[in-house]
Amino acid sequence: MRIFLTGATGFIGSALVPELIRAGHEVIGMTRSDAGAYALRQAGAQPHHGTLEDVDSLRRGAANADAVIHLAFDHDFSRFQENCEKDKHAIAALGSALRGSDRPLLITSGTGVGSGEHGEPAREDVFNVSHPNPRIGSELAGQALLDAGVNVSVLRLPQVHDSRKQGLITPLIAIAREKDAVAYVGEGRNRWPAGHLSDVVKLYRLAIEKAEPGARYHAVGEEGVSSRDIAEALGRGLGLPVVSIPAGEAQAHFDWMGMFVGMDMPASSALTQTRLSWKPTGPSLLSDLEHAQYA
Repeated sequence: MRIFLTGATGFIGSALVPELIRAGHEVIGMTRSDAGAYALRQAGAQPHHGTLEDVDSLRRGAANADAVIHLAFDHDFSRFQENCEKDKHAIAALGSALRGSDRPLLITSGTGVGSGEHGEPAREDVFNVSHPNPRIGSELAGQALLDAGVNVSVLRLPQVHDSRKQGLITPLIAIAREKDAVAYVGEGRNRWPAGHLSDVVKLYRLAIEKAEPGARYHAVGEEGVSSRDIAEALGRGLGLPVVSIPAGEAQAHFDWMGMFVGMDMPASSALTQTRLSWKPTGPSLLSDLEHAQYA
């Protein structure tokens, strides 16, 4: 397939490009810069200049493809709700170029959107339209397209990691350096799901090849790693003390990260593994934190 990939030069996208090409697909990668265009050509992809804000560039990219993977997202989490709104508009634009065809659109969301009401791990078959997580907007935009006949599926991400980056844990490292301590909230029993980069990009490929309308997948290799275990691994790597702080002080200590650090967000990928014969095999989150280059 000729696949239009947004976010093609990002952390996940730069690993997904070779995964798709090795499988025989042609990749059109969106980039906002000449440096990004050069990197895409070096990887064997065709660059497409565009941005999330330029919806016409999104439509042009999608119109020229057999399939679309929407991976780009503005990761300034201090403006999380605003960026989720921007993602809704981007999804609508991509879908508008695919109307009247069966060409698939695979969009990206977060595993937290699949959380139930009683603390059980998030599941692929949970789609609560009233979910308080602003990222639900991306899935609502996808659902509107699905209802209009566009072939839309969703891939939900946990903390995606290798030894270089680890999702929301990467900004936690910067906060720990600023505060001269690695902190967790309360007893640190709350859990975050994780998926290794190599497993995640394979799942994106399998999902776009499957092209099942309305399907939801979880790129989860580990259902939940406790925040205390994460903090202790960071403490060893950074050579900093590890401390517990009360929940009431989380916002002051972590700033915009305060909304996330105390959340218990386990997630399952049991249905995903069955539906796509996908088996995570990459290193664990704690292993990558132990081998990270903190210098």
